[in-house]
Order: sequence, then C-alpha cells, then structure tokens
Amino acid sequence: MEYSIETYGLNKTYEEVVAVKGLDLRVEKGCFYGFLGPNGAGKSTTIKMLTGIVPPTSGEARLLGIPLTRQPLQIKRRIGVVPEDLCLFENLTAREYLAFVGRMYKLPAAVSLRRTEELLELLGLTDARKTLILEYSHGMKKKISLAAALIHDPDLLFLDEPFEGIDAVASRTIKEVLQQMTAQGRTIFLTSHILTIVEQLCTHVGIIHQGELIAQGPIAEVAEGDTLENRFVHIVGRGQTDVAGLSWLGGRAV
Repeated sequence: MEYSIETYGLNKTYEEVVAVKGLDLRVEKGCFYGFLGPNGAGKSTTIKMLTGIVPPTSGEARLLGIPLTRQPLQIKRRIGVVPEDLCLFENLTAREYLAFVGRMYKLPAAVSLRRTEELLELLGLTDARKTLILEYSHGMKKKISLAAALIHDPDLLFLDEPFEGIDAVASRTIKEVLQQMTAQGRTIFLTSHILTIVEQLCTHVGIIHQGELIAQGPIAEVAEGDTLENRFVHIVGRGQTDVAGLSWLGGRAV
C-alpha cells in the first residue's frame, strides 16, 4: 500500500495542553480523506504539523514517502494548503498574488500567467482580478487561497474548511475540480464540519476527538451501515444530544 500521509505517534503539546496525542494516520495515495472532529479536537493543529507550520512535540510523519523533518522543502514543493487562517498578502491584487505564488514555486512566467487566468475564471474572480485582496469578501478570500494552493498542481492538497463562506455555484465547481484531482491520483486531506459534503466527496475518513484518533478507514466501514452524521455523533457526542432543550421552547410558562 502506497501512502501520501503516514504518522507514527504524532504529538503536539502547548504547555500543559495536549492538542494531539499519539496520532497514527494512514492516508492512501489518490484518496479523498475527510478528517473529522468537534471544535477543538486537534484537526487544525494536525494540519499545521503536517504542513510544517508548527513542529510536533514528538512522533514522526512522512508525506509522499518523504520524512517531514528531514526534507521539509522538498515536501512543500509538492503540497498545496488552504489553511484555517488564510494568511494572504492582502495589499496585492489577485493577479499579483498568484504571480507571486507562481514564482515561489518556480513556475515559468507563461505557465503561471495561463494558470492564473484559468483559476480566476473558474472561481468567478475574473472581474475582481485587479482589486486588492483586502477588499474581498471572506468567500472571495477563500477562493483566492484555493487558487494559490492549486496553481503549482500539487500531489497532496490540504483543505481546512474550504467551503466556509463559498456560494453554491462556486462550491459545485470546486467539488468537481477536487474530484478530478483524485481521479488523476492526487490526494486530498479535508476538514469540514459539513458532513454531507464529506459524504459526497470523501472515500475515507478519520475521526479525532480530544486529540486522539478514534476511527479511521473507508466511509462505509466507519459508518457501519448508518449515515456518517449519525455515526459521528454516536462516537463523539457522548450524550450531548440528549438534553432537555431551552425552557422557553418546551411549552412551559416563563
């Protein structure tokens, strides 16, 4: 089995807080992997470690068969990232920003320009290509961040809540592009709280709770004959859905 992501006992501790504990991920090459968990479970911390933004406290990771700590630049040339905090250079226009990203990845100028125009058209940003990014809406910033993650044609793509704030038309377009990528052997690692999107797109899922990976595998295997949402709530909910509700919505006088 060829893996795009492998982790062995990966840990991240902030002072006395254990954000990720003993993480053992196996993400097969060419799969669309959904990484799920409630707020604060350790999803974004995991992505930050895997993409070299923060170092792990302990443990090991291999991306695309390459040890993360030994050859980080070689890995970064082959991955794309849409992070939780977009971290864009907002005083540039969309065209300028994508040209800058293209140069970072050492794309030929003609290739970078052609891909820039294709991406802007695909994501509905052509009319805003000369507008400063700081004037963009949140959804438009998500789109330009995705464009920057795709421009160098990565082998492995990390997406942290990529559909948040994206309109329905662009969302469908993005889904189709992502499915084309996995069909061609690229690997996508997605976090999302919208489980219907995960069920539509992903072939495999991992569920993390309180920093620990508690389920992993093909969606059908993890769901165990139920919907992914029901299975997820059963695994991580721990009775949180069995509540009385709000007093003023229960028919009682206030």
